[in-house]
Amino acid sequence: METAQLAEQTITLPAARGGCPFAPPPAYEEAHLEGPLTRVQLWDGTPLWLVTGHAETRAVLLDNRFSADARVPGFPFLSPGRKQLLTKAQPSFLRLDDPEHSRLRRMLTGDFIVKRAEAQRPQLQRIVDEALDRMIASGSPADLVQEFALPVPSRVICLLLGVPYEDHEFFERHTTTLVDLQTPPEGIRSAQRELTAYLTELAQHKRRHPDDSLLSRLVARGELNEAECAAMGMVLLVAGHETTANMISFGTLALLRHPAQAARLRAEPALLKGAVEELLRYLSVVHFGLPRAALEDVEVGGTQIRAGEGVLCMLSAANRDEAVFADAGRLDLTRDARRHVAFGFGVHQCIGQPLARAEMQIALGTLLRRLPDLRLAVPYEELTYRTDKAVYGVRALPVAW
Repeated sequence: METAQLAEQTITLPAARGGCPFAPPPAYEEAHLEGPLTRVQLWDGTPLWLVTGHAETRAVLLDNRFSADARVPGFPFLSPGRKQLLTKAQPSFLRLDDPEHSRLRRMLTGDFIVKRAEAQRPQLQRIVDEALDRMIASGSPADLVQEFALPVPSRVICLLLGVPYEDHEFFERHTTTLVDLQTPPEGIRSAQRELTAYLTELAQHKRRHPDDSLLSRLVARGELNEAECAAMGMVLLVAGHETTANMISFGTLALLRHPAQAARLRAEPALLKGAVEELLRYLSVVHFGLPRAALEDVEVGGTQIRAGEGVLCMLSAANRDEAVFADAGRLDLTRDARRHVAFGFGVHQCIGQPLARAEMQIALGTLLRRLPDLRLAVPYEELTYRTDKAVYGVRALPVAW
């Protein structure tokens, strides 16, 4: 069991990116060379354990002795704004432990099972085609982020939740505020208040005028009040489009940078499902990891973690663990990448992953098929990235065809 040696190694979070925008920060990779757990410190000097090993990440996320509740002692916050966001009065089910977490999550399960996602494919294809039609009609070049990657998941989550799409600019602006690590606490509070008020009013409207939307069904169950329904809706609204939008645009960039693999994928559409899993592994847009706090002393990977100590499972590093993924720094669309942890692991893993997979498969497959000459409209070196956001990706992706 190692403790003293690891405790001497410190890096500050979030670590700076290196030369390759697709790779995790070099500091995480260097830390992993010393072992799967490293002692690091946060913005306020608080120490915590950075978990970079694949097996150790899965072990932590599967162990109920590590809490996802931001109110427990030792829970790590990556910024003052994140602390405000995660300790709000009405926490989402993502920030609760069992049994309360499972009770609330079960209310959503039926809407996100694989069978339902597969049944939605014709509808998803229409949304993708319509977005691409509009982008093509506007003419080349275009920003793929604003014209395609963002509208597709925004329309999907609006349709699922029953949120009017004409309000998309309102919620996109506020969700961007919520995932920005630089947003001060007062900015977080303001965005929370406005989104909560909006979703509470919408829940009240659904109670009076029920429909087939997820939010309407939550209200009709009678187990949650409007504020609780609003909290549930907020986490789905934020997570439902931020991650998928960035994976679509960032995944497109990765394909443009690997034209031979993109050409093979275009020629062999049957590879698409596996290719999306490899892109999820290779890019890992939830790049600041998943925070947990130890409820009791736990040994992980030969290291003793004490009760009340924070842990950050670095998904991007775990997905580059050579012990699981040989030549992990290479994008290989034929690789069996199904053991990746891009959606987390254990009871808290992303509930919307079947829908996210379907959206990515359809969006990327359609782009490859309909725009065979798609290319960057600016030099690759001029692109900038969302290093200050909880969800990583490219800020804009000017493309031509």
